[in-house]
Amino acid sequence: MDCPVGLPRQEGNMLEQIEKTITELKKSDKKNFVQSVDLVVSLKGIDLKKPESKFSEDLVLPHGREKDATVVVFSDNLKDLGCDILSSADIQRIAGDKREAKNIAGNTDFFLSEPPLMPLIGKVLGQTLAPRGKMPKLITGDPAKLVENYKRSVRIGVKNSPVIQCFVGKENMDTGKTAENVEAVIKFLETKLPRGRQNIGKVLLKLTMGKPVKIEVK
Repeated sequence: MDCPVGLPRQEGNMLEQIEKTITELKKSDKKNFVQSVDLVVSLKGIDLKKPESKFSEDLVLPHGREKDATVVVFSDNLKDLGCDILSSADIQRIAGDKREAKNIAGNTDFFLSEPPLMPLIGKVLGQTLAPRGKMPKLITGDPAKLVENYKRSVRIGVKNSPVIQCFVGKENMDTGKTAENVEAVIKFLETKLPRGRQNIGKVLLKLTMGKPVKIEVK
């Protein structure tokens, strides 16, 4: 997709349970740094040999990430997007420095590009970006809005393992907002999995250094 998906807020008992679990995690696992809140979902009844069982998509979290995702735009024309912008000359320079190419790929969450630069990117950076699942998304519509959406996004996908783990917030975020981020990811998975909620097995929440805690998805 050219633009990350956004889902509306959903109400219900699941949201209340998620909030309760996040509150318990914050109380029981104090560290001297701000931990991330991660969602771990194990899938069931999924045949990963079938192409339709695999996907990789970007989801706009309802309340963002607390700390924005890093976005890099490839463009010879755009300016002032609130992120790093690399020109065709920059691409050629980076292609000649494997260490810099790997560093940029490793430290950037999402790449976006104007269509004319895609052939060059594929030719000189494809071997670095493609294996990491970070080939640029095409810029369509309002570039500034697209960048802002990606700053609030996470990548969710199923490839070689029936387990999904993704960032849903920081422990210093409002608990209710983090819970709505979690719920949005679960609702998104229901729309992407072949049998919806029936393909969702265990759902766990954890802090960076903490033990996972199971929540019920009904």
